[in-house]
Amino acid sequence: MKVLKVIAVLLLSIVVLAGCATPYQPVDNRNSVLTQGNVQMNLRVGQTTKADVLENFGSPNITTRDGAGREVWTYQRQAQVAQSSSQSGYWTILLAGSSSRSSGFESSSRMTTLIIKFDSDDIVHDFRSRTSNF
Repeated sequence: MKVLKVIAVLLLSIVVLAGCATPYQPVDNRNSVLTQGNVQMNLRVGQTTKADVLENFGSPNITTRDGAGREVWTYQRQAQVAQSSSQSGYWTILLAGSSSRSSGFESSSRMTTLIIKFDSDDIVHDFRSRTSNF
Protein backbone atom coordinates (compact mmCIF):
# COMPACT_ATOMS: atom_id res chain seq x y z
CA MET A 1 0.00 0.00 0.00
CA LYS A 2 2.86 2.38 0.88
CA VAL A 3 4.54 1.58 -2.42
CA LEU A 4 1.40 2.60 -4.33
CA LYS A 5 1.26 5.93 -2.44
CA VAL A 6 4.92 6.63 -3.21
CA ILE A 7 4.39 5.82 -6.90
CA ALA A 8 1.28 8.00 -6.99
CA VAL A 9 3.14 10.93 -5.42
CA LEU A 10 6.03 10.49 -7.86
CA LEU A 11 3.70 10.38 -10.86
CA LEU A 12 1.81 13.43 -9.64
CA SER A 13 5.11 15.28 -9.14
CA ILE A 14 6.22 14.42 -12.67
CA VAL A 15 2.92 15.63 -14.14
CA VAL A 16 3.07 18.91 -12.18
CA LEU A 17 6.69 19.53 -13.15
CA ALA A 18 6.03 18.69 -16.80
CA GLY A 19 3.17 21.20 -16.80
CA CYS A 20 5.53 23.93 -15.60
CA ALA A 21 8.06 23.36 -18.35
CA THR A 22 7.95 25.70 -21.34
CA PRO A 23 8.37 24.17 -24.78
CA TYR A 24 11.70 24.79 -26.51
CA GLN A 25 11.46 27.62 -29.02
CA PRO A 26 14.57 28.26 -31.07
CA VAL A 27 15.52 31.91 -31.37
CA ASP A 28 16.28 33.08 -34.89
CA ASN A 29 18.74 35.93 -34.35
CA ARG A 30 19.16 36.39 -38.08
CA ASN A 31 15.86 38.25 -38.25
CA SER A 32 17.01 40.78 -35.69
CA VAL A 33 20.22 41.71 -37.55
CA LEU A 34 18.63 43.49 -40.49
CA THR A 35 20.85 46.56 -40.59
CA GLN A 36 22.24 48.68 -43.42
CA GLY A 37 25.70 47.27 -42.68
CA ASN A 38 24.54 43.66 -42.93
CA VAL A 39 22.68 44.41 -46.15
CA GLN A 40 25.78 45.97 -47.73
CA MET A 41 28.05 43.14 -46.52
CA ASN A 42 25.82 40.22 -47.52
CA LEU A 43 24.02 41.19 -50.73
CA ARG A 44 25.76 41.27 -54.11
CA VAL A 45 23.78 41.72 -57.32
CA GLY A 46 24.44 38.79 -59.65
CA GLN A 47 26.16 36.72 -56.94
CA THR A 48 24.01 36.23 -53.81
CA THR A 49 21.60 33.28 -53.94
CA LYS A 50 18.22 32.81 -52.25
CA ALA A 51 19.88 30.30 -49.91
CA ASP A 52 22.46 32.94 -48.92
CA VAL A 53 19.68 35.46 -48.23
CA LEU A 54 17.77 32.95 -46.10
CA GLU A 55 20.93 32.10 -44.17
CA ASN A 56 21.77 35.76 -43.48
CA PHE A 57 18.33 37.32 -42.94
CA GLY A 58 15.91 34.46 -42.27
CA SER A 59 12.46 34.17 -43.82
CA PRO A 60 10.98 37.24 -45.50
CA ASN A 61 7.86 38.97 -44.22
CA ILE A 62 6.28 39.12 -47.70
CA THR A 63 6.94 37.33 -50.98
CA THR A 64 5.43 38.58 -54.25
CA ARG A 65 6.20 38.83 -57.99
CA ASP A 66 6.87 42.03 -59.89
CA GLY A 67 5.57 42.97 -63.36
CA ALA A 68 8.44 41.10 -65.03
CA GLY A 69 7.63 37.90 -63.11
CA ARG A 70 10.66 38.13 -60.80
CA GLU A 71 10.20 36.93 -57.23
CA VAL A 72 10.37 39.77 -54.69
CA TRP A 73 11.11 39.30 -50.99
CA THR A 74 10.37 42.04 -48.48
CA TYR A 75 11.80 42.23 -44.98
CA GLN A 76 10.66 44.71 -42.34
CA ARG A 77 12.08 45.02 -38.85
CA GLN A 78 11.24 47.53 -36.15
CA ALA A 79 13.36 48.19 -33.09
CA GLN A 80 13.02 50.41 -30.03
CA VAL A 81 16.18 52.36 -29.30
CA ALA A 82 16.81 53.89 -25.86
CA GLN A 83 19.62 56.38 -25.46
CA SER A 84 20.89 58.33 -22.52
CA SER A 85 20.42 62.04 -23.09
CA SER A 86 22.61 62.89 -20.10
CA GLN A 87 26.09 64.24 -20.78
CA SER A 88 27.46 63.17 -17.40
CA GLY A 89 29.21 59.90 -16.76
CA TYR A 90 26.84 58.93 -13.93
CA TRP A 91 24.24 56.16 -14.15
CA THR A 92 20.61 57.18 -13.93
CA ILE A 93 18.22 55.06 -11.91
CA LEU A 94 14.75 54.79 -13.40
CA LEU A 95 11.98 54.99 -10.84
CA ALA A 96 8.45 53.77 -11.42
CA GLY A 97 6.19 56.58 -12.47
CA SER A 98 8.90 58.95 -13.65
CA SER A 99 8.75 60.35 -17.14
CA SER A 100 11.41 59.44 -19.71
CA ARG A 101 12.36 63.11 -20.02
CA SER A 102 13.29 63.47 -16.36
CA SER A 103 15.11 60.14 -16.29
CA GLY A 104 17.74 61.24 -18.80
CA PHE A 105 16.76 58.63 -21.40
CA GLU A 106 15.17 59.16 -24.79
CA SER A 107 13.37 56.47 -26.75
CA SER A 108 12.91 56.26 -30.50
CA SER A 109 11.87 53.66 -33.04
CA ARG A 110 13.81 52.46 -36.05
CA MET A 111 12.15 50.76 -39.04
CA THR A 112 14.32 48.95 -41.58
CA THR A 113 12.84 47.76 -44.88
CA LEU A 114 14.68 45.56 -47.38
CA ILE A 115 13.27 44.63 -50.80
CA ILE A 116 15.13 42.00 -52.84
CA LYS A 117 14.32 40.94 -56.44
CA PHE A 118 15.57 37.58 -57.71
CA ASP A 119 16.17 36.52 -61.31
CA SER A 120 14.97 33.23 -62.81
CA ASP A 121 18.08 31.45 -61.46
CA ASP A 122 17.28 32.54 -57.86
CA ILE A 123 20.17 35.02 -57.81
CA VAL A 124 19.77 38.59 -56.48
CA HIS A 125 18.80 40.79 -59.45
CA ASP A 126 18.31 44.03 -57.48
CA PHE A 127 17.75 45.21 -53.91
CA ARG A 128 16.79 48.36 -52.04
CA SER A 129 16.95 49.08 -48.33
CA ARG A 130 15.81 51.96 -46.19
CA THR A 131 16.02 52.81 -42.51
CA SER A 132 13.65 55.31 -40.91
CA ASN A 133 13.98 56.75 -37.41
CA PHE A 134 10.99 58.19 -35.59
